[in-house]
Amino acid sequence: MKYPVNEVFETIQGEGFYTGVPAIFVRLQGCPVGCSWCDTKHTWELLDVNKVQPEMVIQVDGTIGRWSELTTSELISFLKQKEFTASHVVITGGEPCLHDLTAMTEEFNDAGYSTQIETSGTFEIHCSEKTWVTVSPKLKMKAGLAVLPQALKRANEIKHPVATASHIDDLDELLNGIDLKGKTICLQPISQKPRATELAMRVCIERNWRLSIQTHKYLDID
Repeated sequence: MKYPVNEVFETIQGEGFYTGVPAIFVRLQGCPVGCSWCDTKHTWELLDVNKVQPEMVIQVDGTIGRWSELTTSELISFLKQKEFTASHVVITGGEPCLHDLTAMTEEFNDAGYSTQIETSGTFEIHCSEKTWVTVSPKLKMKAGLAVLPQALKRANEIKHPVATASHIDDLDELLNGIDLKGKTICLQPISQKPRATELAMRVCIERNWRLSIQTHKYLDID
């Protein structure tokens, strides 16, 4: 199976449960959710005019929505050619769960990589049992897509973007009736503004949740 890949690069995971872990990011093209604060809007559209040769996406490029079709075997081959040393693969987007990721994650796992998916939760999640699933719920976005119960049930981590108290209320409503046993709940300030950070810190302390800071933005890395 081939996947529309926007970019592949090695860095440090900057947020959530795996903060600080060396990681290879595999960013897939395509996303219909429409988050106003999205910092990868170039991944939204899958346009034929932007299709390129596979080797052109094995690097960072946050400017245009170029993409190429690659199989997981081809991806693994490129990782070895580039001599990437990280053993943790983060499949992100765009919205990666537009695709059935079972074969991709199983093949990465079989090759010795741990896998993580970063998703909005608006599409069903299909992946290997070993894959760590981070659902960052996107509520009341432009497209009006609902966060699916199946996605919340499969999630190992629920990482919620926060700017105001209403975002906490939205999360409480979303999680009502969801079994949270064994799940990591993270609050992540949408911006680096003190108000959002202080709110997230206070609620995390009150509820014994986890604070997720986008450390890659402070470190100025991808």
